[in-house]
Amino acid sequence: MITQFEEKGKIFTPKITKDQREVLIQTTTQKVRGFFHVQMDLRLLDELNESNHFLALTNVEILDDNEQVLYKSNFLAINTDQIIWILPTAEIAKT
Repeated sequence: MITQFEEKGKIFTPKITKDQREVLIQTTTQKVRGFFHVQMDLRLLDELNESNHFLALTNVEILDDNEQVLYKSNFLAINTDQIIWILPTAEIAKT
């Protein structure tokens, strides 16, 4: 990683640009819809494999069995051990 130092000792690092992907996640008890942030050069699966036990989501909605919103939050961290499946909503086919 490239770092730059200010004369007073402050460290500057390059900003990591991420792509925001809307996903639908099935956990052991709920469905969750929100945005997962993926580095531009990585796939969704790559980012999942690199996560450390928790997956960070933004603009989150927790849904009931009828897809009605139970809760909303700006941020949610999901334990990856609780994820059954994850689906990018851009790839959901309407039937």
